[in-house]
Amino acid sequence: MIVLRSQREIEKIRTACKIVAEILQHLKEHVRPGATTWDLNALSEDLAARKKAVPAFKGYQGYPFALCTSINCEVVHGMPSRQRHLAEGDIISIDFGVVHDGYYGDAAVTVAVGTISQEAERLCTVTEESLYAGIRQAIAGNRLSDISHAIQEYVETRGFSVVREFVGHGIGQNLHESPQIPNYGPPGKGVQLKSGMVLAIEPMINAGCPDVEILRDKWTAVTLDRKLSAHFEHTIVITDNGPEILTQ
Repeated sequence: MIVLRSQREIEKIRTACKIVAEILQHLKEHVRPGATTWDLNALSEDLAARKKAVPAFKGYQGYPFALCTSINCEVVHGMPSRQRHLAEGDIISIDFGVVHDGYYGDAAVTVAVGTISQEAERLCTVTEESLYAGIRQAIAGNRLSDISHAIQEYVETRGFSVVREFVGHGIGQNLHESPQIPNYGPPGKGVQLKSGMVLAIEPMINAGCPDVEILRDKWTAVTLDRKLSAHFEHTIVITDNGPEILTQ
């Protein structure tokens, strides 16, 4: 069931999303060569506690950390580690969410570690731009797959590939709610979009083939060909005046 949120609920989600956006901005400032993903995770927990929010991922289906830290060929759900030091030229996708006053916010960003290759920079740029291409289709009266198709078309015409195994989602009183939002597919399919829908749109884009596999930790998804992957995500609300990004 897809829930249309009241203005009161949207304000609560907006607060949670503002916390997520502020914490991600702090985390980006701490991404540098030599930093560990363990330290980034600890910082995310500390910042959430200061804002009286609870990390959304920690304990979710058994995931043990507050933050997902996915480096280079890792697509999503990379696990923080004391032994994982960031190196010059890496890219790291940081995915974070919180629950505050009973409502969730969720966002992700891929960050350069120092100076990165032209290929990595272009992958990150196209992935982020594809997110906004999808968001522009989040208009009342459109169909769900209009978002999906816009992302796929933007990405594939620029020579990259779309991960199929993971999708965006509704969000509100739960981290993952209906509907699921693939990042590929034909336009004009699925439910009709309506004002009050709150969606987490999150393209995961690979430099090589779209296929992924899960590592032995049972969480970390990596590209099958071990080429680079990038991930960007915003939580948005559909309004009568178009989509509004809540995690900006």
